[in-house]
Amino acid sequence: MIRVLLADDQPLVLTGLRTILSAEPDIDVAGQARDGHEAVALARDLRPDVVLMDIRMPGLDGLAAARQILAAMPDVHVIMLTTFDLDEYVYEALRAGASGFLVKDLPDEQLVAGVRTAVRGDTLLAPSVTRRLIEAYTRRPPARVALPPGADRLTPREVEVWRLVARGLSNTEIAAELFVGEATVKTHVSRLMAKLGARDRIQAVVLAYECGL
Repeated sequence: MIRVLLADDQPLVLTGLRTILSAEPDIDVAGQARDGHEAVALARDLRPDVVLMDIRMPGLDGLAAARQILAAMPDVHVIMLTTFDLDEYVYEALRAGASGFLVKDLPDEQLVAGVRTAVRGDTLLAPSVTRRLIEAYTRRPPARVALPPGADRLTPREVEVWRLVARGLSNTEIAAELFVGEATVKTHVSRLMAKLGARDRIQAVVLAYECGL
C-alpha cells in the first residue's frame, strides 16, 4: 500500500483528493492536514510514502513545510499542488527537494498516476512543463554558482546528456538527438545523477540551471 498524507487549507479540495485516492486499491490516505504546521507534525507521526501538499497555505506555507519534512525524512516523496502550472514557488519547491508538482484541476487518473510515479522515484514534470518552468525563470536567473561536486567527473557525453535533460528532453528525445539507443541514454542519465548526487531527474535540471549549463 502507498500511504499518502494530504495537506490543503480548503476542505473541499481535501475531500476531493481523498475520494479520488481512496478509491484505488493500492493507495491508503493515512491523514489530512489543514496547514503546514499540521502537515509536518502528521508526517513525523504517520511516516507516509507521499505527501500531497498545497503550496499556498496559511501559517506555514507548503514550501516551508516541504523543507522541514524532507530535511527530517528524505525518503518521503513530496508532491506540491498548485492552481497554476507556473506558480512562483514551483522552482523553490524543486530546489527544496520536492518530487515534482501537480496542477489541482488535472484529471483524476493523472493524480493517481502522479502518486504512483513519485513512489517509483520518477519525475512528475513532463518535458513540456519543464521547458515552460525553465523559460519562466531564465527571465530572472539567480547568480551563477560553481559547478556542483562531482561534475568534474562527468564524461563529455554525460555533460551533453545533462544539457539535454536540462532542456526538458525525455530519454526518447535525447536518444533521437544523439542517434543512440534509449537504453544507452538511461545509462548516461543514471551515471550523471549518481556523480552529481542528484536524488532524481528534477534535481539534475535544477543543478544544471543554477550552474549556468
